[in-house]
Amino acid sequence: AFAPVIALLLGACATAAEEPPVRELPGECDASGVQDHVGHRATAESGAVLLRLTGARVLRWVPPRTAVTMDFRADRLTVSYDDNMVIERISCG
Repeated sequence: AFAPVIALLLGACATAAEEPPVRELPGECDASGVQDHVGHRATAESGAVLLRLTGARVLRWVPPRTAVTMDFRADRLTVSYDDNMVIERISCG
């Protein structure tokens, strides 16, 4: 009586093991599609656009000659700019 149930459970485990789990976190940052914004002006409006396009929850502006923590946050977008308020680097973390 238990054999069909056990076979069914084992079959389900085998199927689940073959499919990699999806690990998309809500708010996870992806900066790959916004690299064309490097060279644009760093403004509140551009920051809002970058947040929307990357899916990040947190925006960290990095002014010139500023040290930042190296802790990684999957939901954070980091935008570095120069003395002329021109975006130099856009990355996640």
